[in-house]
Amino acid sequence: QVQLVESGGGLVQAGGSLRLSCAASGRTASSYAMGWFRQAPGKEREFVAASSWSGGNIYYADSVKGRFTISRDNAKTTLYLQMNNLKPEDTAVYYCAAELLRGRDGSWSNFGSWGQGTQVSVSS
Repeated sequence: QVQLVESGGGLVQAGGSLRLSCAASGRTASSYAMGWFRQAPGKEREFVAASSWSGGNIYYADSVKGRFTISRDNAKTTLYLQMNNLKPEDTAVYYCAAELLRGRDGSWSNFGSWGQGTQVSVSS
């Protein structure tokens, strides 16, 4: 089973930047994508960004396109999320997932575990 540990969250002012990291231990099948989700208080967990195993296919939620960048290290063991021009509505707990599959309707399902999450708070 893949173990995931997120880090890099914090409190920033609107317009600021943060870089999240997700360290993955254990192997995943190359058919899976890795990605980020977030959950704000009182809301459901939502998709943020995903990268195919090779990194050749990248996906973003419309709400973060042009502001967030997902990437992976060459060893495919660490996933990053560079977040620029942060907005108060980006405030949430951000979770990493390493066994994602995309459905025909474009929705994402996690077939593995979640990390513990890292809090991102953006003040106005």
